[in-house]
Amino acid sequence: MASPLSIVLHVIIMSAEFFTGIAVNGFLVIVNCNELFKCRKLIPMQILLTCLGMARFGLQVVLMIQSFLSTFFPVFYQEKVYGRVLVAFWMFFSSLSLWFATCLSVFYCLKISGFTQSYFLWLKFRILKLILWLLLGSLLVSLSITALSAHVDYSKSTKEDDLRNMTVNKTKLQMRSVSGVLLVNLALLFPLAIFAMCIYMLCVSLYKHIYRMQNMSHGFRSASTEAHINALRMVITFFFFFIFYFVAFMANISFIIPYRSQWFFAVKDIMAAYPSGHSVIIILSNSKFQQSFRQILCLKKNC
Repeated sequence: MASPLSIVLHVIIMSAEFFTGIAVNGFLVIVNCNELFKCRKLIPMQILLTCLGMARFGLQVVLMIQSFLSTFFPVFYQEKVYGRVLVAFWMFFSSLSLWFATCLSVFYCLKISGFTQSYFLWLKFRILKLILWLLLGSLLVSLSITALSAHVDYSKSTKEDDLRNMTVNKTKLQMRSVSGVLLVNLALLFPLAIFAMCIYMLCVSLYKHIYRMQNMSHGFRSASTEAHINALRMVITFFFFFIFYFVAFMANISFIIPYRSQWFFAVKDIMAAYPSGHSVIIILSNSKFQQSFRQILCLKKNC
């Protein structure tokens, strides 16, 4: 059982993560929607960032509801939080966020990498036209994963006494539940593999670019180098954010951590950091977003 100090610390961290996530993802949605209205035409990149912001906004809300219930309404949490409806929303926004971020990483990889293979160039010049189809595919895959997760029987036995007195049959039932969760989430390994491939390609492209710049005596720093570094920063940070989220998610959904222990609340905090962390990196790595953010702050201060 967590100490009162741990619970207070969890509430503070949870609140900070929630407001940060709502702010940065709401900012992404508002700014990109504003750009779409100004241009009065469909811009694939703005649509992608808008969809990503909305998916993470939804995931942040779901995670906040779970953390809030586990902290202040523990009995209700144990009985209702793993119902089919809430789990469906959780899985949907989690999968959608990952797939949209994968589309973003593919976009950066194709646009910035300097490979000259014919198939790579074919994709590079058509990626803007393909983004809408990639978004539609991401939505369909996420709906499929959500439908599969609805058929998984989530064990709700989380009390230590229950675990201590559990019979062999109950143990087998719980193992089946965990196996079902693992099987459903194996589908998320495919976009992670795409992320890893994008990281590798960007690293190789950056190495080749720096080597070429050295031979031309132009030094290390250039616009292309900065673009490579920014893209790598975004892709790598999201990759690690999701790895931590995935491990915490599996620990939470499989009930291997005692309920309301210090590790239980730590897992909740790790999961809640995922929807906001990468969005913060996206904003900090984009000069237009930084400028828009400063303008919003300036309006609030009546500059």
